[in-house]
Amino acid sequence: VDCISRTFRNEGVRSFWRGNFASVVRYFPQQALNFAFKDEIQKLFKIKKNASYKEKFSKNILSGGCAGSLSLVFVQSIDYTRTRLGVDAKNGGKRQFNGILDVYAKTIRSDGILGLYRGFWVSCSCIFIYRGLYFGLFDSLKPLVLSDTSRWFETFLLGWAVTIFSGLAAYPIDTLKRRMMMTAGQQVKYSSSWACLKEVVAREGYASLYRGAGVNIVRGVAGAGV
Repeated sequence: VDCISRTFRNEGVRSFWRGNFASVVRYFPQQALNFAFKDEIQKLFKIKKNASYKEKFSKNILSGGCAGSLSLVFVQSIDYTRTRLGVDAKNGGKRQFNGILDVYAKTIRSDGILGLYRGFWVSCSCIFIYRGLYFGLFDSLKPLVLSDTSRWFETFLLGWAVTIFSGLAAYPIDTLKRRMMMTAGQQVKYSSSWACLKEVVAREGYASLYRGAGVNIVRGVAGAGV
């Protein structure tokens, strides 16, 4: 609530949607690639109809995690621009970036192409955990708790529960990913994700790793619908 009131007071209503276009641009190819890669990777794992629940569960998680990691290769730079634009508050009445292309131009000018992929490996770990649990839990739990006669909102509730659990499991790593992205173009950068974790915990405590998780749960309604 404090974040909403301050943002509205200082920057107006439009600031809540800053970086939204980059988010939309990222979302469609990412979702399409996730599902496409997952289906192909599941074929490679060759899950038999008579396979044990443990085997199905583990292979569903692995296929989902691998699919998410592969899709990240294509959308990481867009995710980076979304993050930078979303937190680009007015500083002395002027923002750092004017739009998506400006983020690309200034980052490449200061850090090169690699600047767009800063925090990639921690992002990869984050998406592997999130998508692995997201697809793995849903595909594994759906036959157990739902039937052909289940109504749409029962499927939605299962999807939301899975989205919440997956999001909370991966959220600390997502926090580190965003912190590392924010150092692109800066003189002082984290030497590694481990160094970032130690510094964040030392300065702000473990609870800071889950700062904003409540908003993420509310946002998960859309992910559950998909």
